[in-house]
Amino acid sequence: MRKIPTLLLGLLIAIPPCTADQLPDLGESSRQYLTDKQEKEIAHDIMRDIYSSPNFLRDTEIETYLNNLGSRLASESTARTRTLTFFALQDPSINAFALPGGFIGVHTGLIQSAENESELAGVLAHEIAHISQEHLSRMIAQQDRSYLPTLAALAIAVLAARSNANIGSAAIATAQAVSIQSQLNFTREHEREADRIGLDILTNAGFDPRGLSTFFNRLQRANRLYDNNAPEYLRTHPLSSQRVADIDGRLENAPYKQIRDSNEFHFVRARLAAMEDTPEDAIKRFQDQITQKKTPLEAASRYGLALALARKNKYADAEKELMIAIKSAESPMLLNLQAELRTKAGNPSQGISLYQSALSRYPQYKPLIYGYGLSLILSGQPQQARAFLSSQTILWPDDSRLWKMLARAHAALGHKLASHRAEAEAMASEGNLPAALEQINLGLKAGDGDFYELSAAEARRREWQETLSSEANKK
Repeated sequence: MRKIPTLLLGLLIAIPPCTADQLPDLGESSRQYLTDKQEKEIAHDIMRDIYSSPNFLRDTEIETYLNNLGSRLASESTARTRTLTFFALQDPSINAFALPGGFIGVHTGLIQSAENESELAGVLAHEIAHISQEHLSRMIAQQDRSYLPTLAALAIAVLAARSNANIGSAAIATAQAVSIQSQLNFTREHEREADRIGLDILTNAGFDPRGLSTFFNRLQRANRLYDNNAPEYLRTHPLSSQRVADIDGRLENAPYKQIRDSNEFHFVRARLAAMEDTPEDAIKRFQDQITQKKTPLEAASRYGLALALARKNKYADAEKELMIAIKSAESPMLLNLQAELRTKAGNPSQGISLYQSALSRYPQYKPLIYGYGLSLILSGQPQQARAFLSSQTILWPDDSRLWKMLARAHAALGHKLASHRAEAEAMASEGNLPAALEQINLGLKAGDGDFYELSAAEARRREWQETLSSEANKK
């Protein structure tokens, strides 16, 4: 985590705290003082730190699941007009947090602690409500324009407190600005509003609204049992008995809904469990689940066992378990692992065929797209990889993974300008414009590329230079 300047945090003491009755109407002061562009700039500062954090979980399957689940929920909220991005942090604590710019972080401990998909969806719906109601923007909107650079530091402090309470507290203590802690947490009114709207989102998206209630009640019991070690989520989302009572009261007359968890929910939990401990421990854990039938979905345990066996390079045994899972359950996650295993076992052509078959069924499933593109590169087919990945970057221009793979394909073909340009686009999509400019400059000095490629690269460089210059003038 980048250190927050002591001077900036010190200045935050002078900013008067906001009370709930001072909050502006939505779409009024929040947009008057914090434009979409300003919020995006703050978000890029924050996400740059997250992307470089060792806790950032670069797992395309888990990331895709969270974004698919989040999109389903967001479509039932006023946040559907915004771009929301969900990401996972490798952290056993139970926590989730919303950030400026529509970013929502989820700790792996939260995914594993959820007893059903409605509980996990309930927490995400609550965080989406914080964004749809612009709670952070509404607090920032009370401040004077001259404080905007300082408020960027506040946003980074919010990240620190949300993702790791100890980091947040340390940063505040360093600046001797203990009084700002109240501004790092949402107010009671914010939380109650997010509860109410989150319940509506959860219900309208087809989940059991009691998922939010059962999760919060379990957290509250854990808080009473472990008074000195409260769940992280409760440190950043104050949970009172009144809040829980309000949620239960809203659900009192709600009809009972038995909602079946998606296969992907169980597969993602199995995937996380397969990463834990040693491969031997993970293998034994999944074998015991299958033998003793202590699993809500046997296919998920088979999937987890296959992943654990793959960690030991036992690809044939892994595929044997996976094939049993494929016969009993349907999911692109299973097909993606099958192609991965075949490729790792030394059969890249068969892996490519499996990717092609799976993509014909799930053409927009990102992990399959990544896997297929990478397999083409590794199997010595850079021209096919370039054509495929170029088409995908048109569909998803902000996907840094696709740009980085495209850079590799161009590099394999000896296209220096195109390779550096693709690498630059990857850096820009992650908010790192200085690194993007460095890459584009290297490309322009390479001496290859036709007139149109050079013109496009020059135009992109000017755009990034203007953005950086504009940001510098505001500081």
